[in-house]
Amino acid sequence: MITLYDEDANAIGEVTRERMRAENLWHGCATIVVRSVDGERVYVHKRTDTKDAFPGLYDCTAGGVIDAGESPAVAAKRELREELGVESPLTFLFQTTYVDGLTRYHAWIYETRTDGPFVHQPEEVAWGGWMDLAELRVKIADPDWALVPDGRVISQEWLRRTSSS
Repeated sequence: MITLYDEDANAIGEVTRERMRAENLWHGCATIVVRSVDGERVYVHKRTDTKDAFPGLYDCTAGGVIDAGESPAVAAKRELREELGVESPLTFLFQTTYVDGLTRYHAWIYETRTDGPFVHQPEEVAWGGWMDLAELRVKIADPDWALVPDGRVISQEWLRRTSSS
C-alpha cells in the first residue's frame, strides 16, 4: 500500500501500487540527490531491466514511492538505505510535482553527502558510480542520454535551484 495524495499534495488515503499505476493516481515520491562529501560528484545508477517504471534507464537520484503511513522524510531514509545501502543525514531542499502521460506525483527532494560505500539493491540497481557535477549537467541536457524522464525534469530543477543559491 502507498499513500494517495490529492492534486495539492495532501495525503488523502491509501491505495495499492498496482491501482495507482493503472489509474495514474496522484502519489508521492521521496527523491534523494547523493553527492560526494566534497560536493563535486553525484552518484548515478542504471536501473535494472525488470523495474516497473523506466526499466534500464539511468537515474541521478535515489528514491521511490512513499509507502502508506510514511512521511516523505521517512520514505527518503528508507529508499536511500534500500537502494544504495547507505544511511546518511538528509537535507530537505524543495517540493515539486511531476506529470506526464503515465504518471503524476508530488516529489520531496532531499540531498545527502556521503562517499559510501554503496551496496546496490539487486532488484533495482544494475550499476552505479560517480559522475562529475559538470559532466552530469551536460548529460542531463542531452536528450539522447537514456535518463529517466522524471529524473531529467527534477534534476534540471535541482540544478537551477542549486546554481542560484
